[in-house]
Amino acid sequence: MESVVIGVLIIILIASALFDVISWSFNAVAILALVIAWAIIMYNRLIRLTNRSEEAWSDIDVQLKRRYDLIPNLVNTVKGYVTHERGTLDSVTEARTRAMNAQTVEQHAQAENMLTGALKTLFAVAENYPNLKANENFVELQRELSDTENKIQAARRFYNGVVQELQNALEMFPSNIVGNMFGFKTREFFQLSEAEGAAREPVKVSF
Repeated sequence: MESVVIGVLIIILIASALFDVISWSFNAVAILALVIAWAIIMYNRLIRLTNRSEEAWSDIDVQLKRRYDLIPNLVNTVKGYVTHERGTLDSVTEARTRAMNAQTVEQHAQAENMLTGALKTLFAVAENYPNLKANENFVELQRELSDTENKIQAARRFYNGVVQELQNALEMFPSNIVGNMFGFKTREFFQLSEAEGAAREPVKVSF
């Protein structure tokens, strides 16, 4: 509807310029209306992108919390089989705590990379304990973690795409004019390391 209104105003202005069928006073009003309509469209677009970025981050947050909820059960399961790997278990617990306490997007990214590294080491250690690998609870937890990591990746890609679109709108002319006027801000990208799938591709550890 908004684009239709602008289109009609542009046609009127072109017609008046070519055939002088409309007074200049009306032209001035039409130009002002055109500018206001354009500003409204740009403002609404930036609002939509901002809201979409917040919703996208909420989707990531849901999956991150699901991951955090799975980790204590995983640690307790592994603890029953691994008697000499206290340091590995503590590293996972500490990394989880740090990730849960992260506030900014950058802090989340750093904490998640650390947590992924700790989990990869834990799964690598599990490779040396056949009874643990055969434990149904361990297998199910690993499957759930892998599924959650896939969902985190998908949510992250969508979020970063929305952030890129918002950033472009705030940097490119002429939408950046409206963005600066109303104080719109972009968001941080959620960057994870390439090796983010701890449950899918654990590192190999030899003893």
